[in-house]
Amino acid sequence: MQFELKHLAYGLLTLFIVLNYGLILQGIMPKIAARVGRRYGIRWYQPYIDIIKNHAKRSKITHGIMYYLGPVFRLSGGIGLLMFMPVIFGSPYFGNFSFAGDLTIVLYFQFFGVLGMALGAGESGHPHSAIGVSRGLSQVTALELPLTLGVISIAMQYGTLRIADIVAAQQGGIMSWTIFTNPFAGAALMLSFLGSMGRAPFDVVLAPQEIPTGPPTEYHSGFLGVLQLNRAIFPVAKLILFMNLLYGGATSWPELFIKTFFIYLWSVFVGVAFPRFRVDQSVRWFLSVPLLFGIIAILLI
Repeated sequence: MQFELKHLAYGLLTLFIVLNYGLILQGIMPKIAARVGRRYGIRWYQPYIDIIKNHAKRSKITHGIMYYLGPVFRLSGGIGLLMFMPVIFGSPYFGNFSFAGDLTIVLYFQFFGVLGMALGAGESGHPHSAIGVSRGLSQVTALELPLTLGVISIAMQYGTLRIADIVAAQQGGIMSWTIFTNPFAGAALMLSFLGSMGRAPFDVVLAPQEIPTGPPTEYHSGFLGVLQLNRAIFPVAKLILFMNLLYGGATSWPELFIKTFFIYLWSVFVGVAFPRFRVDQSVRWFLSVPLLFGIIAILLI
């Protein structure tokens, strides 16, 4: 019992660190993108202000039980993804609740929050929410195909579905990283990563250049605050997942921060260089080049 409580305590500490790291990244990355366009950008601590402001507000608007549960499902997807994979390799404290076969449940949590959000926002009955949900489900479904093929290829390469074992197999140096030993799977994952981060040219869900669409149209006050918490946790959890699968994991928190920061920059650089796709263009793109790399990765194993 004492071990379980200690394990839970370190899991909560991991969540606290990841949350604050995610909020800082939310402030830094838009500033980097703004500087590319010769703009100043937001303050790096602006996400903290937004979360405090939204959680301080209350609303009497309701559309049903599922409307309330939508943000909860979304946040559960981000926390579940983080908690069921090792964060620091070899650490008895920051291995979280990983287990044999955790790669399977991690893939499930990738899609879990999207489905919950679709049910919650869809219950509002607002047409803009329906537009955002349909865009999100279409894009996520398309990017999941090359992503899953790449993950299956990596699992076949190392003969395991446990993330810790995959990280252990990459500890022979940089050239032992999966991105070099299985480049086609790495290409499929890194191209799918662009869509999973929701930045341009794949920001078709929120569509900031158009009328406001999607869940933020209907969710506000504390509900929007919960969604903002997930927008800090979920991206960092995905960064850690891609780091574990392709870049040898991390043996310390400073190494994790450095690796995940540069992985995130990949999506930022692509976002400032390319205009936004339409929904149909985004789906077709994921079902072409990334899917082809995923198929090749499977065939070469």
